[in-house]
Amino acid sequence: MHKDLLTINDLTTKEIREILDLAKKLKSELKKNKNKPYLDGKTLAMVFEKPSTRTRVSFEVGMWQLGGHTINLHPGDIQLGKRESISDFARTLSRYVDGIMLRVFEHEKVTEMAKWASVPVINGLSDNDHPCQALADVLTIEESGKKLKGLKLVYLGDGNNVARSLADISEKMGINFVMASPDGFHLSKTAFPIHNDPFIAAKDADVIYTDVWASMGQESEMKERLKHFKPFQANSRVMAVAKKDAIFLHCLPAHRGEEVSETVIESAQSRVFDQAENRLHVQKAVLLKFLGKK
Repeated sequence: MHKDLLTINDLTTKEIREILDLAKKLKSELKKNKNKPYLDGKTLAMVFEKPSTRTRVSFEVGMWQLGGHTINLHPGDIQLGKRESISDFARTLSRYVDGIMLRVFEHEKVTEMAKWASVPVINGLSDNDHPCQALADVLTIEESGKKLKGLKLVYLGDGNNVARSLADISEKMGINFVMASPDGFHLSKTAFPIHNDPFIAAKDADVIYTDVWASMGQESEMKERLKHFKPFQANSRVMAVAKKDAIFLHCLPAHRGEEVSETVIESAQSRVFDQAENRLHVQKAVLLKFLGKK
């Protein structure tokens, strides 16, 4: 029976470790120009409702580097759930391709696709979760020389899909996840500490992480959100209370001057472009694990 990746909780700690180690192996092979067509003849359908840079490029390039192919399906092409039911679309697409990746708004579309598809379904992003991003984040942290177990990861900002996947992967990998956000914007149902003061949260942090204050679809709320989130900017004052060797992460795109200052994102502590690159290597590991020969 095939396996889907809809949230981090679809993976065991052992499977996360396997994906991280496989990503490192594939990254090393690529750097040594020893790329291998592990997915020769395989095809991945990519369904996009949201604009995409890192998700589209990393999956498309990754699939090509693995010897496979991609098909991009845009909202105007398919009108997911409108022109045709998700159940009919999923069952039809399953006859053509070896896997389906979705970048959508409602998480229910991902779960509905997985319910009806007979091939692996990968959540490239939904409003609820961003599992592939969290895997790339953890890989980047390890590559910075830090051990995951016992590490303090502080997330500043909105309790969005990125924060939720980070909290989930932290729980599985023994990371001490801490969140700082205004009242009304916290993650719900988390056992990790939540603070209203970013400086208390960031004290002795190994990693400071932030994301945009208004995700796609929330643009109309931006003016109001700015009032609440302004004190939670990742800036040099916040980084000063973290450990001296702390690193800064952001899943990008970044709104410089809002959730992160220019000095922090361009500092020697910033690993945002390593993080962006690692989306490629993690995506390849996920594709190989889920679409590869059993």
